[in-house]
Order: sequence, then structure tokens, then C-alpha cells
Amino acid sequence: MYSLLRRALFAIEPERAHALTLSALQLASKCHLLPWRGSEPSEAISLMGLRFPNRIGLAAGFDKDGCSIDALGALGFGFIEVGTVTPLAQSGQPRPRLFRWPARAALINRMGFPNEGSAACACRLQQRRYRGICGVNIGKNAATLSVAAIDDYVTCYRLVAPHADYVAVNVSSPNTPGLRSLQQLEYLRPILEALIEERNAIRAASRRPIPLLLKVAPDLSNSELATIAQVLLDQRVDGLIATNTTIARPLSVSAGSDTRSPQAQAGGLSGAPLRPMVLQAIRSWRAALGADFPIIGVGGVASSDDAVAMLDAGADLIQIYTGLIYRGPSLVGAIRAGLKHR
Repeated sequence: MYSLLRRALFAIEPERAHALTLSALQLASKCHLLPWRGSEPSEAISLMGLRFPNRIGLAAGFDKDGCSIDALGALGFGFIEVGTVTPLAQSGQPRPRLFRWPARAALINRMGFPNEGSAACACRLQQRRYRGICGVNIGKNAATLSVAAIDDYVTCYRLVAPHADYVAVNVSSPNTPGLRSLQQLEYLRPILEALIEERNAIRAASRRPIPLLLKVAPDLSNSELATIAQVLLDQRVDGLIATNTTIARPLSVSAGSDTRSPQAQAGGLSGAPLRPMVLQAIRSWRAALGADFPIIGVGGVASSDDAVAMLDAGADLIQIYTGLIYRGPSLVGAIRAGLKHR
């Protein structure tokens, strides 16, 4: 059924098709037309002080403003991550900024964090009925200089953390100028130090864990990865999300001289071509962080076999996004079924 629907959606400009999909899901949820796909007790996993109903989550970027949490939760996700949200609302990069690449089951985006601001997201988080885990991905405004980024992250955190189950720090999107430079030690350490202080204060007041996670790029060198891993351990950050989209274009997906090809577009590449990079990155992160550090793997998961490979590489939880675009909602159930005996 989804193959027919996808044909219609893929005939529409990608960003508009995405908005229509979210609107349709919201309407179906309000009319109680979405069958709830609850998790079995055997699927649950406890991590970072939280109990996840199952291992499969929705990655940040699909529901940027937290408008569709309840509807998306009905599809069977164990956790949903909304965002990226910034302190102030912003429109993001000029359109077109989202491109499909069906031949490779991939997407390329240069969205630039379009969102309604963290205060609006916080209000929606308070109103959700979804009882799975809900995280929020936070970033800086495009107009904020790197030297002032710490204030943006703290502002976001204070607004959303009281209403979230975890908060993910995005310093790895390739579509906000200067953002990836925040992975450098001189910026990253003070940002994490400030957020850890905020986390500890909210934990003490609310007696909830509210884990703090860092989302990293797949394009880090071995030395950069080792440096960041040590910071995560030193600062007692709660977990890692590996990885964001890549600015690389693997040789097998090179555009060559055809500037009309989707892969010739600037922006972050996601989907099947990213999978080998992510698997290698997770292996490296697991080796650097040790056996017990929580890792969420994301990038190119489009089947239960992909999910098993991600877990075998060292991930504890898995997120999907691009695979959902190409495979449809049945992907969630298919992966959960494939992981039941893990």
C-alpha cells in the first residue's frame, strides 16, 4: 500500500510532501484512525536511567517542532527525538533545500534548522500523550557566532529539558555555518560543562534523569574522535548519537560532472550510502568509549538486517529517518520483529 502512496508523494516537491505527510498523520491521530502499535515487555531496554519500550527511535529532523509526537508514536516507535530547535525561531536555508535520490535510497538536505523556536516546542512537549521516550535535539541560531554558542545551548536546554526525557546537543549538522567547528575542544568542552551543570540542577529539582547526549558527525578524523570521546568521559555526558549526515560523497555515489544529479547538491547526505560510514564510526566510538557507554546508532537503517548490523557494531539503540521515507511505516514493525530475539 505504501508503494502506491509513495509514488504520489514522490511526485510532489520533497519538503511539501513531508509537510503533507505530517498533516495527514496528525489528522488521522485526532480521528483515532491510527492503530496503536504497542511494545511487548520483552522489547524494552533500560538505558541512561530511562526505560525504552523498544530499541527503535525516530531521528531528529522528521518532526522539527514537536507537532506530531502522538501520531508518530502510534507507528510503534520506542522513542522519538524532535528538533533541531534553536532559542529563536528561524526560517532556515532558502528553498529548495531537500532533495531525494531514489536510485540510492538517499536524501540530501541543507535545511539549516528551520523551526518555531524552543519555547514553542516546549509547549507542545507538555501537551503530548505519547508515553514512549521523547527527546529533544537542540542547536544554535544561524546568526549566533561560535564564540557565543554556549548561551544558545543553555537557553534551549532550560526551556525544553523540564519537559523532555533526554536532550541531544547538535554540533554536527553541516547546514548551519560554523556549527561543526563546535566539535573542536575549545568550544565543545565549555558547552558541555555548562549543560552538565544545568542537567545536574534540573535532576536535583525534578528527580528525573534527563540524560544529556552529544550528536556527532561521521566525518571526524581518528584524532578528533579520540579527543571528543575523552571529553564525553571526563564530563560524564550520558550518551552519544552517531551520526549526523555526511558532507562526503563516497566514490560509489560521486556525481562526476553531472551537476543536475541529486548528489551534486550541497548539504548533508543520509540514507543507504551513509550506512558503511556509520557502522565504522560506531565501531570506533565503542572502542574509544568502552563497553558500557550508551550509543544511539543512526544512518542508513532500512531493514532489520541493517538494524542488527548496527547493534553488532556497538549501538544500544537505533534511529531511522530516510529509511522511513523510502520504506514507509511498516519499517518500524519489521525492524522490531527482526530484533525480538536479540
